[in-house]
Amino acid sequence: MHRQTMRLFGRGLNRYGYRFAATTSNPYGKVFSSPSDALQTSGLGSSNTVLVGGFGLCGIPMGCIQAMNEMKIDSLTVVSNNCGVDDWGLGILLQSKKIKRMISSYVGENAEFERQYLSGELEVELTPQGTLAERLRAGGAGIPAFFTRTAYGTVIMEGGFPVKYKKGGGEVEIHSEPRENREFEGEGYIMEQWIRG
Repeated sequence: MHRQTMRLFGRGLNRYGYRFAATTSNPYGKVFSSPSDALQTSGLGSSNTVLVGGFGLCGIPMGCIQAMNEMKIDSLTVVSNNCGVDDWGLGILLQSKKIKRMISSYVGENAEFERQYLSGELEVELTPQGTLAERLRAGGAGIPAFFTRTAYGTVIMEGGFPVKYKKGGGEVEIHSEPRENREFEGEGYIMEQWIRG
């Protein structure tokens, strides 16, 4: 069903049957003729952080993902709850080696993701789903950090989680950093920083 829908969107129609059309000279709030035009105007380039909506394969901006795949960019940090599957969603950016670091809450169902991570080709920062949402919200609201009970007392708090293995796998090249932690009203909390992109 979603592939058939994307063929419709690929003709420049959104799901309501309206064409994308530029209506203003303001670079924000603009409607573009294609996802490629939108990405070119955004100034997206190598080493940028890209925030990708959707949940699993539902609600993902597939047109923009396909357009990013055609761009000459690499070393992206991508923030999304997962990395799609091998040949759909963010999985196509992963296969074309455009993603350097993935910040997500779920990493299953993508064999290429697993292969790249374990062989030292991909950095992975695991973040609980609610914390990921709050880090994104904090970035949008201008709040540089906040405290949460989630992950208190775990390897996330203590640091040392393997973010990246050395090429060929086995030894860890980059470990996660310990999180600042404090007590409020007798309960332990860790500090999480915003995510902006």
